[in-house]
Amino acid sequence: MNSLSPHVLDEIKALPARYPQPRSAVMPALDLAQEELGYLTPEAMTEVATALQLDAGYVEGVATFYSLFHLEPIGKHRFYMCTNLSCTLRGAIGVHEAGEVSKDGLFSYEEVECMGACEYAPMCRIDHRYHYDLTTEKLDKLVAERRNPSPAPVQAAPPHPPAAPATSPASGEVLKPKRQRKKKADG
Repeated sequence: MNSLSPHVLDEIKALPARYPQPRSAVMPALDLAQEELGYLTPEAMTEVATALQLDAGYVEGVATFYSLFHLEPIGKHRFYMCTNLSCTLRGAIGVHEAGEVSKDGLFSYEEVECMGACEYAPMCRIDHRYHYDLTTEKLDKLVAERRNPSPAPVQAAPPHPPAAPATSPASGEVLKPKRQRKKKADG
């Protein structure tokens, strides 16, 4: 019996056509498997290898090399806590134990080295959204919102601050500067 659904297996089988080498499809395929199961089981990695017609050892090697792939159950809501220098200096809130999963299975906590938004430290990513200028109170609120979801969506900061106005003519968004008319000299 397959651990991956037929739909996901079909998606995985279609991936190699999008890449110059079939091996290039391994990471997106593992991502699809992990998205469906919550983590990568040995059976799921074997199914990915079979679907891509690759060696199971190669697929497992990719899965174990990258920290974004999880080989053990993780929580429904994943907290990725930045503990890089900027976040640490600005009061980063550490994780009790890396890889920790709450008793109810709702939350998992991981320390990550950097999330690329040092000016908004301390920060974390939860459920694919970034949260900035964290305090213990803000984290408690984020946990409470996920334990008792309300009908209103949780509002979070965008992944990055709004971009500056476009400056490239290729973007099609640059306004052409208005030309100032020269005054004609009397004469």
